[in-house]
Amino acid sequence: MDNLSGIGVFVQVANTRSFTESGRLLGISSSAVGKSIARLEQRLGIRLLHRSTRSMTLTAEGQRFLERCRRVLCELEAAQLELSSAALGPSGRLRISMPRVGELVMPVLIDFMQRYPQIELDIDLSNRMVDVFEEGFDAVIRTGPMQDSRLTARQLGSFAQQLVASPDYLHSHGTPQQPADLLEHACLMYRFHASGKLDRWPLRGANAELEGALRQRVICNTLDSLLRVTRSGLGIACLPDFLIAEDIAAGRLRPVLADHMEHGGAFWMLWPNSKYALPKLRVFIDHMSTTLFSKP
Repeated sequence: MDNLSGIGVFVQVANTRSFTESGRLLGISSSAVGKSIARLEQRLGIRLLHRSTRSMTLTAEGQRFLERCRRVLCELEAAQLELSSAALGPSGRLRISMPRVGELVMPVLIDFMQRYPQIELDIDLSNRMVDVFEEGFDAVIRTGPMQDSRLTARQLGSFAQQLVASPDYLHSHGTPQQPADLLEHACLMYRFHASGKLDRWPLRGANAELEGALRQRVICNTLDSLLRVTRSGLGIACLPDFLIAEDIAAGRLRPVLADHMEHGGAFWMLWPNSKYALPKLRVFIDHMSTTLFSKP
């Protein structure tokens, strides 16, 4: 049991990078936290943390140990829940990271919170590529599966990408009839936060070669800002269909070159591999899988 206690303290310190904050969360003193880490390192015969007056980081060995510890604690918590009444009703905190696509996701999350009032959601809306293990997320939603064998993935649904512009812009500058016509237009681009690369417009076949020659009038690193710029009539943008469906239906935006678009993308749910998924995580995964792209 002392080993399990030490593991729990270590995981908390890895999450907070602070003896003081870990002690506050665990209800013990910061010196007790430090002694627990020292005893654990002594038992293992390795250093788990690099500590200085200004920062605290995991060693390479500490990072590998942390991943195993989280799995151990996850399975222990699952086993305890299965043997207690808590297993009958999902509860606890879920830390989730997802892209900044609130128009699509937030109604589904609100429905989830109404269905499961005992579950607390800690939501990180960000387009950056988070480290699931390092940052302690229970699950993440992304527009592409991560190449990480430590994660389990489930596809939540797919979407198409469309070129769109406002009626005012098309009235003033004309509507492109062929992909080559885009060379004469102002193009509004999206830049990926993690890589710094521009999003590729999925023009079919050889038309993809045009992309490097497009006149980039505006570059945004969030979809909501790119949508605002497009609505304002500054040019043509490539946006996911779920984000612009209402604008197209209301006439605020019009599709451009729809027959020349090649493909779309998909949303994926990813979570750490584990023999047992906690009830709170299981119901979240099932809810998002069945609801996110369901038709009313």
